[in-house]
Amino acid sequence: MSEQPRQQRGGAPVGFMDELSGIEAGAVVCLRRWFDGPEARAGVRADFARMLGTGHGSAAASALEDICTLCARFGRRPLMRHHATCRCLGADEACFANFIALAADGDREDAMLVATLLVRADIAPCLVTLAESLGLALRRLDRTPSVPEPASDTIH
Repeated sequence: MSEQPRQQRGGAPVGFMDELSGIEAGAVVCLRRWFDGPEARAGVRADFARMLGTGHGSAAASALEDICTLCARFGRRPLMRHHATCRCLGADEACFANFIALAADGDREDAMLVATLLVRADIAPCLVTLAESLGLALRRLDRTPSVPEPASDTIH
């Protein structure tokens, strides 16, 4: 039996960015950009400051920085990401998006459960607290009016 090259876990596409809520999409975009290097990180900081003001923007950028640092240092494995402009959503990115959205919604127990998929269990509570801060900042940025649900359960 020949050995096949193993695809990186967590990188498999599981959806598309346009299927996410504003908070979830924002979380994925932030994650992708943060790990794209110093220039991209500076751009994220500048975007937060411009859209949220200096104080709130700095707090949001710090929360993102701390989340990414904890995930890199104490992660169960490296988080796989797609390119910053890719329309696909990877499995790890979907997990991260759900984690941030749960924390922003105040679902702390569920956020804690998802956090343990990302980092060691002893780091999870810190990660959840940071995710609450980032998620609430992303919620403030999500100014898109919600689209009403169709009257029927049938989509197509």
